[in-house]
Amino acid sequence: MSKISLAKPYFDHEELEEIRTVLDSGWVSQGPKVKEFEEKIASYLGVKYAIAVTNCTAALHLALLSIGIKKGDEVLVADFTFPATGHSVLYCGARPVFVDVKLDTYNIDTELIEEKITNRTKAIIPVHAFGQPADMDEIIKISKDHNLKVIEDAACALGAKYNDKNAGTIGDIGCFSFHARKGITTGEGGMAVTNDKNLAEKMRHLSVFGMTSAWVREKSDEFVVPRFTEAGYNYKMSDITAAVGVAQMRKLDKIIERKKELAKYWNEKLNEIEYIESPYVDNNVKHVYQSYVSLVDKGINRNKIIESLMKKDVQTQIGTYASHIQPVYNSPDKCSNSFEIFERSLALPMYFMLREEDIDMVAKHLKTALEQLK
Repeated sequence: MSKISLAKPYFDHEELEEIRTVLDSGWVSQGPKVKEFEEKIASYLGVKYAIAVTNCTAALHLALLSIGIKKGDEVLVADFTFPATGHSVLYCGARPVFVDVKLDTYNIDTELIEEKITNRTKAIIPVHAFGQPADMDEIIKISKDHNLKVIEDAACALGAKYNDKNAGTIGDIGCFSFHARKGITTGEGGMAVTNDKNLAEKMRHLSVFGMTSAWVREKSDEFVVPRFTEAGYNYKMSDITAAVGVAQMRKLDKIIERKKELAKYWNEKLNEIEYIESPYVDNNVKHVYQSYVSLVDKGINRNKIIESLMKKDVQTQIGTYASHIQPVYNSPDKCSNSFEIFERSLALPMYFMLREEDIDMVAKHLKTALEQLK
């Protein structure tokens, strides 16, 4: 049996052709291909502005800076998430306040948000867990009631929808990831999107050291010596990276549809296996299954399942992290649901080239492992 990976990017000749075009042009840093990629994302999502950056963490950092988050502020963060979400708050000198999630969707529990709001709270970062959008209607209502900004951590959710609205376009800013495990990938890479011109200009300015970018300067007939007006960051995406993104965008809808088919097949297989639950999906969302994350029963040692499947050349992983227990945050927050999901969640193989017979094989080994550990 050949190894079955947890995730695998889908590339073909198109990515190579796009990269070759960039290499032949001689312009490999941020330039016209980045602009093309940004325009494709903006058009796909129906937003006015898209800013390409090195990764989603950079996008989150810029988003927070653009809305004025600073030392002493608090930002509410969905607890069950990769710590990049909370880290982006720390980068601003602010404090992440973690809000527990729902056991079914793994997304922020909107009924718990208001009790965490203080006079220092300035924003909410809901996370669209694994490609399933959070309850954005309620989040937007709460944000308006308390004059808070909303930054969507849509790292896993390009193409996902909430009540027919694109995930990442409902709050003030949406942040996407193009990491290797995401729906489409550029290896590393991220994008911040918004309909607010001022926020877009602020993020773009800060992404290039707080100066006018080389690409903008080159388009002018007049030589202008750059000025550095803020202590910005080197967060700009390269044209080589963007070239891969341009090619990947042509595949996005096809990848999403295939993953939905595979998720349905996974659901059928898990329904036949004891001691494990398939992921729940809300009726009003389009889930894009960046990851297929199941829950093993309480009392099952999830880590032993991962080890057992590894011996069968099947790669699995935890879902993601309960942020509040990570030492870096020294958090007083208690998020019992997030902690439970952290201990019980099991990400199973999910990628475009995965075959139904691969799922059959994994399910067979998974069933055996669960029965042995119960």
